[in-house]
Amino acid sequence: MLPYLLRLLCLCLASFFVLNVAAGLLVRISSKSTIRFAESRTPRAAARLLLALRLLPFALAVLFVVGLCVPSYLWLEPAATSERVGPICATLGLLGAATLLISVVRTANALFASLRHNRLCRLTGSETRMPGESSPVVLVENEAPLLAMSGMLRPRLLISRGVLRALSAEELDAALRHEHAHRTSRDNLKRLLILLAPDIFPFVRPLRSLERTWSRFAEWAADDQAAAGDSSRAVFLAAALVQVARMGSGPSLPFLSTSLLACDRDLSARVDRLLHTTPIAPAQTWQPRPLLRSAGLLLAGCLAAFLLAPPTLSLVHEFLELLLR
Repeated sequence: MLPYLLRLLCLCLASFFVLNVAAGLLVRISSKSTIRFAESRTPRAAARLLLALRLLPFALAVLFVVGLCVPSYLWLEPAATSERVGPICATLGLLGAATLLISVVRTANALFASLRHNRLCRLTGSETRMPGESSPVVLVENEAPLLAMSGMLRPRLLISRGVLRALSAEELDAALRHEHAHRTSRDNLKRLLILLAPDIFPFVRPLRSLERTWSRFAEWAADDQAAAGDSSRAVFLAAALVQVARMGSGPSLPFLSTSLLACDRDLSARVDRLLHTTPIAPAQTWQPRPLLRSAGLLLAGCLAAFLLAPPTLSLVHEFLELLLR
């Protein structure tokens, strides 16, 4: 027997788990075909598509719980009453709580590791100014192959003395453009969203291949933005990748950072792509017209009115009553 608010919490967690599992399994089933479709698009468009697909189960589950489950329960469930919660609902609620707790702990650990790494780099290095940089760069005094953008709200560029010595001026400029592309795309923030998105089941990550493919396309998109359609700049970026790879294995970086050489397994594909394909110049950012924005807001308002209509809320409440048994 659970009181009113605890019963609501259990229903929210159970509903979240059911919808997250259902949508996650659909995403997992369709992931291979979606990846094949994404490979026919530009890297930037492919990365956006795969990120949206990865976050879709979490977004749908949260929207259902916040937009339908809670309003229908508060409107139609009698207050100040206690009701028995069935074992299935209790089990689903516990699984939902475990799934969310794991994602929160995973995100907190990643944030702590990122803050600790940035603090260590600032302590062992020094801030300096570089040509074309609007903010100070953290120069680490060692020979490790380190060139990364770390942080989310105010990302900082980390570079080692060894990388400065190994790269020519042109190669360094192309490498810095690559990291700036990660900054403008807010890829570290997107990594945080991926961490926050719960798995389908606790301690099981069937969408890991989707995350790795997104990371690969994000690197390709940063390469394209750094080259900006200039074949000579693409050659210098490829040379920078090879030079940094020859320096050996780099230091272990936290998940919430983007490195020039993010993954050695993708190195040959990136270099071959930069040398043998025409770099894609970044398209102009399309700004929606005020009329289209107004139409989108109107459509969203109509959808919200439909979902919050009494028949819809009554149907959701019936589903919750079945879930309780």
